[in-house]
Amino acid sequence: MKKILMVSAIALALGGCSEYSSRDRAFAGGLIGAGAGAAIGAAATGTGGGALAGGAIGAVSGAVIGAATTPERCYWSKRYRRTICYRD
Repeated sequence: MKKILMVSAIALALGGCSEYSSRDRAFAGGLIGAGAGAAIGAAATGTGGGALAGGAIGAVSGAVIGAATTPERCYWSKRYRRTICYRD
């Protein structure tokens, strides 16, 4: 249980380091999801296989959600007087 808490704490700390890059957010989301999924899987089943399955499902879903929620970067063009937004 201590290992799961340590991994979760490290994943949360790394999650705070991500900026607006979709790759960074996918990586951080995957780490956080893996830690949370492993903890839930271990608590629900009480076996290593449940923790492994929960970690895998959490990592995939966390990476997808992290990449999908990347905010856009917007710039205002003085020359053309319009706002340009894009995602990394």
